[in-house]
Amino acid sequence: MTDENTKTVRIWRNAHLATFAPGLPGMGIVENGAIAAKDGRIIYAGAEAALPAGLSAGAEIFDCEGRWITPGLIDCHTHIVHAGNRAREFEMRLSGATYEEIARAGGGIVSSVAAVRGASEDQLIAQSLPRLDALIAEGLTTVEVKSGYGLDVDSELKSLRAARRLESERAVSVRTTFLGAHALPPEFKENRAGYLDLVIDKMLPAVAAEGLADAVDGFCEGIAFSPEEIERVFVAAEKHGLPVKLHVDQLSNLGGAALAARHHALSADHLEYTDEAGAIAMAAAGTVAVILPGAFYFIRETKKPPIDLFRRHGVAMALATDVNPGTSPLTSLLLTMNMGATLFSMTVEECLAGVTREAARALGLSNEVGTLEVGKWADLAIWDIDRPAELVYRMGFNPLHKRVYRGK
Repeated sequence: MTDENTKTVRIWRNAHLATFAPGLPGMGIVENGAIAAKDGRIIYAGAEAALPAGLSAGAEIFDCEGRWITPGLIDCHTHIVHAGNRAREFEMRLSGATYEEIARAGGGIVSSVAAVRGASEDQLIAQSLPRLDALIAEGLTTVEVKSGYGLDVDSELKSLRAARRLESERAVSVRTTFLGAHALPPEFKENRAGYLDLVIDKMLPAVAAEGLADAVDGFCEGIAFSPEEIERVFVAAEKHGLPVKLHVDQLSNLGGAALAARHHALSADHLEYTDEAGAIAMAAAGTVAVILPGAFYFIRETKKPPIDLFRRHGVAMALATDVNPGTSPLTSLLLTMNMGATLFSMTVEECLAGVTREAARALGLSNEVGTLEVGKWADLAIWDIDRPAELVYRMGFNPLHKRVYRGK
């Protein structure tokens, strides 16, 4: 996304910065700050008074008029690429059916499989773009997109190709994750080992050969795959040089957080039932806890993720929408932050770091995005707010003034 314009130095001045830079306390706030970028990357971020004089000569200068600048927002856990919807299951849930009951009755994840298999790549993109646009409208600059609704070789490849193509359709960075071990497709209902063989021996090599995935994920749960089965997938992923992530401890504790940590997973996601041993293991491995309040809210879960345990043991926490058709049809990181605060008592700083710095860490992108620091991409969100807490406090209100992607 570079052109001749990005070769000009661009300066955003008269702003308050929430840099989230590790060397600064709290949110890394800089009052009366400025940011300069060239070739799409930040070359200065700090007090305007200390802005090197030479940078302004010939620069394109934007007066932010006292607005706040944060890093561009990052959604580090989504299932944006899918077809159709599961509003009927929502009605069933309102009548008292649980997520597990719906899944065991043939609903849940597998009910989206036919829709994805029947859709073309172009149709998947057309259905996914409105969801992506809703996130972009709130300052999103980086998004992770998982497969996992195709569950056969051709459909998983098709989903990942569609996800990659989103990057050419919109000014946004897309990270793709292969989630073949999401559920058993109908044709393998009585053949778990056969499906895992397909994931490991056919799907994963095909995905790796095309370079379609930046990571590999799985769903470790009683209604999905056991820790032993997930371990097979992880070992195979590592042979292909791909990092791993894990849906884990959402409905029960199978020791999945410790499993993710043992394989140095980038992140472990959901985590409602994670225990202290799991938290300690994640902290030691540097595995990020990705908190997904949308799913907790939507399926009316009552067991909250152990935020205090994560704090106590120094586990980094990210927040994400988990946008998907069945359990979190949520396309707002602003509302996600409010949910993280109101449902789980996360602080304003934790919520904002969770969709910037820690979300970048959960995607293995800490060297590229997530903070306002020299050398990183100039992905910015400029807000009409008086203080950062407004981004977490409001519901159904979008104060974004401008989104800057790669310095544009």
